[in-house]
Amino acid sequence: MSRVSKAIAAGLPAKMIRDVTNRLRFGPDAPQSDELIWIRPHDVTHFYRADPAQGAPRFRRRHSGMVAGGDWDQSRKPFGSQIKLDSIRDHFEHGVPWQETAIFGWMLKRMEKEGTVDGFTSREELIARYDGLDRIYEEAKRTGTLRPHGSVNDTRGEHGGILVHIARDGTPLRDGGGMHRFAIAYILGLERIPAQLGVIHVDAVKSGVLHTLRQGPVRQ
Repeated sequence: MSRVSKAIAAGLPAKMIRDVTNRLRFGPDAPQSDELIWIRPHDVTHFYRADPAQGAPRFRRRHSGMVAGGDWDQSRKPFGSQIKLDSIRDHFEHGVPWQETAIFGWMLKRMEKEGTVDGFTSREELIARYDGLDRIYEEAKRTGTLRPHGSVNDTRGEHGGILVHIARDGTPLRDGGGMHRFAIAYILGLERIPAQLGVIHVDAVKSGVLHTLRQGPVRQ
C-alpha cells in the first residue's frame, strides 16, 4: 500500500480538517488527531461500548481527536476477562508457551477461515509477532514504561498505538487496537504509558484534562 493510500485509509484528510476546526474552536491547546497522550493503565476500568441506537456511535482510529458532546461516554462495559489479556497473563505470569494460549489458537482459526488476521497470513508470522511481544515485555519491565508507538513505527503521531477515548470526567475508555501492549503494561503495573487519543468528550476538553494527559512519565 502506498503512502497516499495509507493516509486515505487512516482518514488523514478528515483529520487535518478536524485539527484546524478544533484549534479555531478551542484554541492552541485543542485536541489533535493521532495525538500522543499518557494514561495510567489501572485507571482504565471500562471499555467503551458502541451502541448507535442509544447515542454511542462506533468510533474508529480515523475519529482520533474528535470532540463530541452527549452521553456516548456513559456507554461502557467493565474491563475484566478478555482473551488477549488472559492469554498474556497465562504466558508471562504462568509460563504458558504462546502457541498454547487461547489467543494464539483463536488467531490461527481465524487465519484458516479468513486467510489473514491482523495482517498476518501464516503460523510463522504469528510466532514472530509473539516473539516481538516478549521483547516489548522485557523492555517495559526493565524501563518501567512503554516507548510511544510512533517512536518505533513509521506512523503519523501515535496512530496505531493504544487507543483510548476520554470521558467527560477525564476517565480513559479502552477501544480498538493496541490491546497486547496495553495488557503488558497492565499486568506489569506500569505507572504511565503512551496512548493514541481517540474521541474526547467536550466537557473534558473544557475542563483542561488534556494538560495532564500530555504529561509523560517522570524520568528518574
